[in-house]
Amino acid sequence: MKIPELLLPAGNLEKLRLAYLYGADAVYCGVPRYSLRARENEFTMEKLKAAVNLARALEKKIYFTVNAIPRNSKLASFPKYLDEMAELKPDAFIMADFGLIDIVRERHPEVSIHISVQTNTMNYASVRFWQKLGATRVILSREVSIPEVAEIKQKVPDMELEVFVHGAICIAHSGRCFMSNYFKQRDANQGSCNNACRDFYHIQVKNPRQHDEWMEIVEDPEEGTFLMNSKDLRAIEYLDEIVKAGVDSVKVEGRTKGEYYVAMVARAYRLALDDLKDGKPFDKNLLKDLDKVASRKYFSGFLTRGIDRQIPEEEQNFQNYEEGTSGFSIQKNLGRVTNFNPQTNLVTIIIKNKLSIGDVVEVFNYKERTTKSFEVKEIFYKSERKETVSGGVGEVEIKVPFHVEIDSFLSVINSNHIAKSF
Repeated sequence: MKIPELLLPAGNLEKLRLAYLYGADAVYCGVPRYSLRARENEFTMEKLKAAVNLARALEKKIYFTVNAIPRNSKLASFPKYLDEMAELKPDAFIMADFGLIDIVRERHPEVSIHISVQTNTMNYASVRFWQKLGATRVILSREVSIPEVAEIKQKVPDMELEVFVHGAICIAHSGRCFMSNYFKQRDANQGSCNNACRDFYHIQVKNPRQHDEWMEIVEDPEEGTFLMNSKDLRAIEYLDEIVKAGVDSVKVEGRTKGEYYVAMVARAYRLALDDLKDGKPFDKNLLKDLDKVASRKYFSGFLTRGIDRQIPEEEQNFQNYEEGTSGFSIQKNLGRVTNFNPQTNLVTIIIKNKLSIGDVVEVFNYKERTTKSFEVKEIFYKSERKETVSGGVGEVEIKVPFHVEIDSFLSVINSNHIAKSF
């Protein structure tokens, strides 16, 4: 069985390093000006160069996102940016705009082009079109089902196909929503979407049977409704069908997400793909591991339309009326281990959430499938013992009863199963 590439996002160099460390075969990143992540994107040309050097040292792949659909004002500077990016020799550019693609084909024909999900490619005729234009891979629309992916691969077997398997989903076809632009003048196609679909809305309608009385539409009588809020995609349990469909790369969304998200999601999908390679059945514990990462709750997206397997009832409705943000997780991220002192058995983290004496902490690392847990008995902040420390205060030391690898992640086990983790 051919196992597809595992492709992870990176919003900065540290997330890129962790993505590789925790199992990614490839990473995608880009400079804000021509990328669909203009905010919370720390990459410059110098940092892209460092990213390529790291990828080459690890014998991994790296793709540059050039997937914005620019206005005239951005065209004049594009050749300069293009020349600088092409000189770094990434494995491919991820692109959506016909004009920019044409400029790349003319100016740097050696560059491999992957067609972005922003083009909404949904059928094999479109894939053939991109093939004629010289593209080497097409990232299929999130609205395509696994059976449709299989048919596309059958019709165009020599084109690489990539599908999203995890992360946030747009309420509209990718890039076709104008809410952000309308409300805040922030263009989603320029990488500046403000996620207006996630906002809390009061919706009212007139009822002609009640003398045109205004009536509010609500899903929850106390909290109102997030009418356009989609759950997050999670297709890890369907990887066997995705692999059989002939997919060449499985992709995770989330360049603005944190280190914990990148590491935990990479780890789970790496283990699942390795299990498939070894002929092992799907490990349902990986579903629990992904529940320890903040989400808007999960569903399998449009991928499972046409799949005979019974889809759980909770996955059949893609809307999440309860949360407008990534607020659901069964554990709280404490932080990444930046130092371990074997003499004192103290680990150092930059703490992200509240921790108290008596809390039970789970340790995840990139080397082992199994995790370890311990009860917190000693906490130090600025060399002073503390009963409780809050997230955001900076470096904290925690006494541990066993060796902990640097770059492991600590997570507080939360018995209430609902935690705010950002």
